[in-house]
Amino acid sequence: MNNPKSPILKKSPSKAVNSLTLNAMAKECHRIAVEKGFWDTERNIGEALMLIVTELAEAMEAYRVQNDENFKEEIADTFIRLFDLCGGLNIDIEKEIAKKSERNKNRPYRHGKIC
Repeated sequence: MNNPKSPILKKSPSKAVNSLTLNAMAKECHRIAVEKGFWDTERNIGEALMLIVTELAEAMEAYRVQNDENFKEEIADTFIRLFDLCGGLNIDIEKEIAKKSERNKNRPYRHGKIC
């Protein structure tokens, strides 16, 4: 179902994605997930997190077999699921990344670990 209010559907895909903030992307990914029925009931957050991990595992497998196109697609799937979760939980991901980046600036080299 096409939603004319969607910021992504108003432009070509590459232009639309390039013009969205992280929070707008989270809102859009969440809107699509809601539209597709993934939030019809209360979302199991543990399951949502493991689906994100699954996308990363799929990216690792694509990398392992040197399937560059699938690797990029699985990385995109990971972001889509992360953004959906942020949108669903009303997480201001731009604010959270900025806060965490500031904390990381004060951490020691490699966070004080050897690997």
